[in-house]
Amino acid sequence: MERILENLMYSLRWLLAPIYLGLSLAVLLLGIKFFQEIYHVFPEILSIKEVDLILLTLTLIDIALVGGLLVMVMLSGYENFVSTLNINNDTEKLAWLGKIDSGGLKNKVAASIVAISSIHLLKVFMNAENLDESRIKWYVIMHLTFVGSAFAMGYLDKVTRKSKDD
Repeated sequence: MERILENLMYSLRWLLAPIYLGLSLAVLLLGIKFFQEIYHVFPEILSIKEVDLILLTLTLIDIALVGGLLVMVMLSGYENFVSTLNINNDTEKLAWLGKIDSGGLKNKVAASIVAISSIHLLKVFMNAENLDESRIKWYVIMHLTFVGSAFAMGYLDKVTRKSKDD
């Protein structure tokens, strides 16, 4: 009975595969949104204000960072929790693939969230004259919360790895 239950639970990990496939659809949607932003600004490029162009560029960077985060979570999560990726030898393999465990993945996700939050906060600062002070304060507090959380997760991971090595 125990073996059947364990085999069933182990097989149920495949329920995560459609979720990771769904993340690939989210990457596709981000790609569409990225090029839509470029398409809209291209006819106005000569008349657009520099600040607006910088804000658009930060938005594009934001989209790229989120897309990279999705790819990292999608591929690492699949490989860590579902099955090893069998990629052809003639296909370029990402250097980090197969080397990120779940703890490392959490740290990379936290670092990516801090980077995305930093870009968003920079956009807020670029548009500060149009926002009230209390709203800017909350953006800063949220960003510092992300930074503190990422730092704490990294520190706990370091402590945990050190105690395993001892």
